[in-house]
Amino acid sequence: MSILWKGVMPAVTTQFTANDELDLELFKVNIQAQLDAGVHGLVLGGTLGEASTLSDDERRILTRETVKFVNGKVPVLMNIAEQTTKAAINLAKTAQEDGAEGLMMLPPMRYSASDAEVVEYFKEVANSTSLPIMIYNNPVDYKIEVTLEMFAALLDVCPNIQAVKESTRDTTNITRIKNKFGDRLAIMTGVDTLALESLLIGADGWVAGLVDAFPAETVAIYELQKAGRLQEALEIYRWFMPLLELDINPKLVQYIKLASVFTGIGSEYVRAPRLVLEGDERKTIIKIIEDALKTRPTLPDYKNI
Repeated sequence: MSILWKGVMPAVTTQFTANDELDLELFKVNIQAQLDAGVHGLVLGGTLGEASTLSDDERRILTRETVKFVNGKVPVLMNIAEQTTKAAINLAKTAQEDGAEGLMMLPPMRYSASDAEVVEYFKEVANSTSLPIMIYNNPVDYKIEVTLEMFAALLDVCPNIQAVKESTRDTTNITRIKNKFGDRLAIMTGVDTLALESLLIGADGWVAGLVDAFPAETVAIYELQKAGRLQEALEIYRWFMPLLELDINPKLVQYIKLASVFTGIGSEYVRAPRLVLEGDERKTIIKIIEDALKTRPTLPDYKNI
């Protein structure tokens, strides 16, 4: 199996009903909006997908339903964020059985693993599957950094480790990766507020968050910068920035889901222990969203450039 590690790949939200069940109907509304906007892949079960609250059965349902609904238009990836190597291998196995075409993988969760333990964890999972893998490198939120030396050890023996979701928030890391690995390791920027600058200095694509509420604007930025129409991309990016900043907050799930309510492609229901926003915080986020909608740009025909 192979994936073209380019373009915009939404880290999609998991939609729930008021009764805390999977809302597959609304989930497909959001997925259709992503497809209509021209995204290049879909990542299930990430932070925005509330992975830690999903049962194994729910993850399998989401994978199967998405694969069936997408029908080959774009690759579907499942995120692996597990505490044990055994559980991660099992999730890789069931994801492949259910039709996923790739995996995104975090280091082991909860346990503060050593560099050697993290490398061995990734090796064992990678060697258990033929699916292509993108390693999610986010030491800011998950406290473990996958260093260049660790990547070098992995790439030598795991050909299916093909990409990194670069979320160190240090954009110079993109150049370091390119200098060391060339095209051997694709780079998908994973921080919305650094997306355009990351793409311009060498990132191959964008695993995005606010795309869950604003898919067309997100894909437009990618396509315009790729075509060299930088001023147009920059104008959209500057308009987008107050919204993109919702992605770098501990409550990014609640914030982005609330934004998707205002664009008609999602609900704000979250799974406990998360709670729906209330009070002044809710008012503040709504104002950011409403202010952006008042000046929402008219997009060029970015699909045909």
